[in-house]
Amino acid sequence: TNEETRMWAMALHLSQFDGYLVPLAGIVVPIVIWQVQKEDMPELDIHGRIVANWLISSLIYFTVFGLLSFVIIGLPFVFALIALTIIFPIIGGIKANQGRAWKYPLAINFF
Repeated sequence: TNEETRMWAMALHLSQFDGYLVPLAGIVVPIVIWQVQKEDMPELDIHGRIVANWLISSLIYFTVFGLLSFVIIGLPFVFALIALTIIFPIIGGIKANQGRAWKYPLAINFF
């Protein structure tokens, strides 16, 4: 149903926070939800792609900004990225619950 799809889409976005409880769960859980549910709920595929793109993009950004932190300039970017990794999944979850797909700004399109 539409309501069930919206619930799973919201859970997919918010499951990124699982990484705060269990290391790597914030990466594994969204991918598993996406892969398991996309056959039954094709609308969920776009949300999975959005989240996967953000996970890969944020990993790349953290790596680059982390390296730049050795010359100080990357430090503010790391703090900004930490804030975005909290803000973007919340906005994505809210939009998903409303039945809309929201592409995370700054996410590189891999999928």
